[in-house]
Order: sequence, then C-alpha cells, then structure tokens
Amino acid sequence: MQTSLKIAVVGSGLVGSLLAIYLKKAGHTVHVYDRSPDIRKINFSGRSINLAMSNRGWKALDAVGVGDSVREIAIPMDKRAIHLVDKLNFQNYGQEGESIYSISRGKLNRRMIDLAEEAGAEFHFEQKVWDVTLNDATLHIGESERGEWEERKFDMVFGADGAFSRIRHRMQRQSMFNYSQEFLNMGYKELNIPANPDGTHKLDKNSFHIWPRGEYMLIALPNLDGSFTCTLFMPFEGENSFESLVDRKMVEDFFEKNFPDSIEVIPELANDFFKNPTSTLVTMKCFPWTYENKIALIGDACHAIVPFYGQGMNAGFEDITVLNEMIEKYGDDWKKIFAEYQISRKPNADAIAELSYRNFLEMSTKTADEKFLLQKKIEKVFSDKHPDKWIPLYSRVTFSDRPYAEALAIGDYQNGIMEEVLRMENVENIWNTPEVENKILELLEKR
Repeated sequence: MQTSLKIAVVGSGLVGSLLAIYLKKAGHTVHVYDRSPDIRKINFSGRSINLAMSNRGWKALDAVGVGDSVREIAIPMDKRAIHLVDKLNFQNYGQEGESIYSISRGKLNRRMIDLAEEAGAEFHFEQKVWDVTLNDATLHIGESERGEWEERKFDMVFGADGAFSRIRHRMQRQSMFNYSQEFLNMGYKELNIPANPDGTHKLDKNSFHIWPRGEYMLIALPNLDGSFTCTLFMPFEGENSFESLVDRKMVEDFFEKNFPDSIEVIPELANDFFKNPTSTLVTMKCFPWTYENKIALIGDACHAIVPFYGQGMNAGFEDITVLNEMIEKYGDDWKKIFAEYQISRKPNADAIAELSYRNFLEMSTKTADEKFLLQKKIEKVFSDKHPDKWIPLYSRVTFSDRPYAEALAIGDYQNGIMEEVLRMENVENIWNTPEVENKILELLEKR
C-alpha cells in the first residue's frame, strides 16, 4: 500500500478501468472521468473490432484477481481460418493449448467498469475534460471547449483517454515534447454474421477467420451469442475501395466476386455496409509520457497502434503491469516511478507499433502465399524439435511477456535465417527433413 492520494483517471475505457482497479488496491481514492455516457446504459455497435486477449492482457487481469471474470465472456481461438477464393486453410497459432481469446469490446468495457466500481472507484460520465493544469493536476471540465469550466483538483492525473487524448494535448504544448501521428490510407467498417436459428455459430467458432486479398481483407471473430463481428479493411480511395462501392448492387457484386463464401453468412451485408461508419486507423507516438510526479499518459493516449497484431489492448494492459512493478519497487517516489515507467515502455511501444503495421501485410497478403505458408510449416516443425533454440515471432509477441522490442529484434534475425532456408534447392519437397533442420542449426551457429 502507498500513501493514499486523490487520483483522477481520464477515460473509462479498458485501460482506464483496469488502472482504476490497480490504484484502488494500492490504497488511493480514484475518480474516473469520461465525456461519453455510461456504456452500460447504451447500445454499443457500429465501429468495433473484437478484441484478441493474449498472455500480456491476462497477466495484468490475473494480477488483480479479475481474470476469471473476464474469461466468462471470452472465446478461445487456437488457429487462423484462411478463406482463399477457392479453398479454406487452417493455421495453428502456437503450441497445443495456446489460444488467443475473442472478446466483444462493448461486453469487456462494461465488465471492466463493473469490476472497477466493485473495487471502489468512482465514475463520472458525461463529464468533458478539456484541459489539465500540469503543475498541480487540476482538471478543467465543462459543457463546451469555449464555455465556462469547473476546476477539479487532484494529487495526480492519468490520461487514459485514447489516441486523441486531451491530457496529451496539453502536454504537447511543453517544449521538447515529441509527437507524431500517421494515418493509414485505409479504413475499416464493421459487418455482422448472425448466429444460426439454434444459436450456434455459422463458422468454426474457435478460429480467427481471415479473407486475405492483398490491399484489402475481411476478418471475423466469434461472439458468445453465436454471431461473429466482421471487419472489412479497405483503402479509402482507388479501384477496390470504400469510395468505389456506392450502391447495394456494387457491394453485393464485390463480395460475390472476392469473398464468395461470406455471402450466405452475412445476410444484412448491404444494410450493414451503408449503416455502419467507416473508421480511420492511426499510429500515434509521443514522448515524454509523464510530467513530474503529477501527470502520466497510459495506453492509446501515448502509443496508439493499428489493430493488426491484436495487441493494442494487451499493450495498454502491460503498461499497467509495468507501472505496478515500479510502484512495488519505489513505493511513494512517484517521480522515480513515472521516469522508470516511461523509459521501460517507450521502446516496446515503438516495437509493437512496427510489428502491428507489418502484420497487416502478413494477414492481407502473406497468409495466401504458398512460400509464406511453407516458411510457417518449417518454423513450426523446427520449434517443436528445438523449443530452446527457436520461438516463432508470433508466439514471442502473443504467448509470452518478453519485451516487444526483443521480439522485433529476434524476429528480424529469424527471418534472415528463413530467407536462406527458403533458397535451398527443392525446399518445398524436403522441408520436413534432417537436411533443412541441420541447415537452420548451422545458420543459428553462424549468426
């Protein structure tokens, strides 16, 4: 337990709610502010990518005893189901028993707020935070940005208010604050596969479904009610783009041609396409993440990433794990806690941003590439035989809590080895032989 402080968390999303639980358990008075209505009292739909919980997320949840409550609303996915135009392939994610878990963002957010309230955090919804005074952790709250503001004084403020954070907006006006944001030239739109009449799933429910088509792709993740949340990723402009699909017939013809096995399972395709918004994808980086012992950014507020590795939430939850480690190490020395927290996390946030961008290329293009699939088979066989010598990149990111920066570096190193292996003569026929195994061992010795 620390000396009790009055702490504000701005943002009642997943990271803000979990952080509130940690801070309450450390002995603090915690007030959570959000400009939106209470998500538990409204319908949540139209712009969500289902979440994929993996080891880093579970570690943070289990450490404060809420993991089992979240497991109640999660579905394990142990493999990818790759929908090519003319066939369906499956690709296991990790070792036997290793899965990522599909969770509805809305369901999880509601559950996390309930758990934080049970822990004693106080939530203030429809409270618009427009600014913060950095020196004394005072929030400025009002109906509009140019109207009258009310001041709320705290000992400390955490900005957990997402990629377009108001807390970070104030920090950006300091000297020596580095900031960048980069939008992809593609967006995403939510679609829906309903359950069968008897409540069962229309597709394999323990798979992450991908329709890889190069510059665009469709994914589907299972929900508890038998439905799937689908997400269509496409460029905003160009030949195959959101801009090019202007009426129902064009949408239906496009899916019939490019995602033929999805037509029967998405009955409201055209309605969903035109009803649901097209959302943007942004990578945001900044530094520093903290100010003295008063203000700290966490989660997307300091490192928003694109969703293609399924690590946005997991990385945000890992921020809390690391922050908590610093609290346990340094007690009430918040300056030291904040300094060590940001130094530890920044390189790993940058690494997962790079990995997430790269994984779009893997999901949309490489999963349909025979050479890539062969590489994955070789890596699987070799890592099963030599787990001490080779852990695949995906497993390092998803099924461990080793640093993201380490995973990126080792993944690049392993990819260099695999490029040499794939140049072996007749490799497609000898891939599962001692010759290939020995080649990898030899290359590992050399490097």
